[in-house]
Amino acid sequence: MKFATKAIHAGQQPDPTTGAVMTPIYQTSTYWQKSPGDNKGYEYSRGTNPTRKALEDCLAALENCKYGLAFSSGMGATDAVMKTLKPGDEVITGNDLYGGSYRIFTKVFANYGIKFHFIDLTDADNVTSYINENTKLIWVETPTNPMMQIVDIEAVSHISKEHGLTLVVDNTFASPYLQNPIDLGADIVMHSVTKYIGGHSDVVMGALLTNNEELYKKLWFIYNACGATPGPQDSFLVLRGIKTLHLRMKAHCENGEKIAAFLRTHPKIEKIYWPGFIDHPNHEIAKKQMRGFGGMISIVLKGADLAETFRVSGSFKVWTLAESLGGVESLINHPASMTHGSIPKEEREKVGVVDNLLRLSVGVEDVDDLIEDLKNALG
Repeated sequence: MKFATKAIHAGQQPDPTTGAVMTPIYQTSTYWQKSPGDNKGYEYSRGTNPTRKALEDCLAALENCKYGLAFSSGMGATDAVMKTLKPGDEVITGNDLYGGSYRIFTKVFANYGIKFHFIDLTDADNVTSYINENTKLIWVETPTNPMMQIVDIEAVSHISKEHGLTLVVDNTFASPYLQNPIDLGADIVMHSVTKYIGGHSDVVMGALLTNNEELYKKLWFIYNACGATPGPQDSFLVLRGIKTLHLRMKAHCENGEKIAAFLRTHPKIEKIYWPGFIDHPNHEIAKKQMRGFGGMISIVLKGADLAETFRVSGSFKVWTLAESLGGVESLINHPASMTHGSIPKEEREKVGVVDNLLRLSVGVEDVDDLIEDLKNALG
């Protein structure tokens, strides 16, 4: 079954009671049991809910794996993965990460005795020198947020398997439409479902997908025991959003390519980061492991101080200055003060997250209107 068909049908059958084509919103907390333990597979909605289960099965199908778990946010999903570790364990991760991931690693789990190594993952060989007897997990983003670094998932997976480590890939920027890390050797895929999968900026949700039954059981225990599970209304909305994921991603990619080409020659742009350019670092790896280059672009404004950067970011009429990404509407973000504000200035500037950097999430509006708005704001 190909992607578009899975997006519309996977995990979803007509409702057996009414024949409803769309999975109903099972707005219930508990379920009837014939006798204790004799039930229809559902006991309490923190653990399992039919609407959420349909979504989880659909997400697993899109990532070409068996098991899916939906969480109340991407950070809830990240939290569950970290809870599979114990004090003294070590994690290798990238030096360019979503600010929320950096925050939970350094401000929460570091307090419980877990050590994190933030390294340059654009060369997979860098991983080896940080592996020791305490290393348990490698956490990868690709493309990264916001510097659009590309990490060779297959190369890192060979290293992780050689040393018996768990490889987790945050696939948020690519979505399952453009990239499938499980196929490239990852053990777990994490998504902020809030972004491209939901696609309409109306739901906050996360997900973990895996083919490993042992890992799934560990994660399900944490998911049920700790309770960071989404409600049926949100699950229904994401199921609806997924049905157009393939159409939206095509439009994001097409618009992204045109916007990137326009910005590359603009006199007010000092640097532009988009993996579709042949001179983008690891472009060939992106070309190998992705089916398109997406709609995420980061730019550095030439000679702009913080005040000028704020002026530009607040001057748009079609683009919206806001947190988040991946919705049908085009968004502008200032990472240094917004999504990555929790990372110390000296740390974020080491990888290029400077005060005059803006991150663009290219939406699906008419591209001519988006370019005209960019011209006006930059001018």
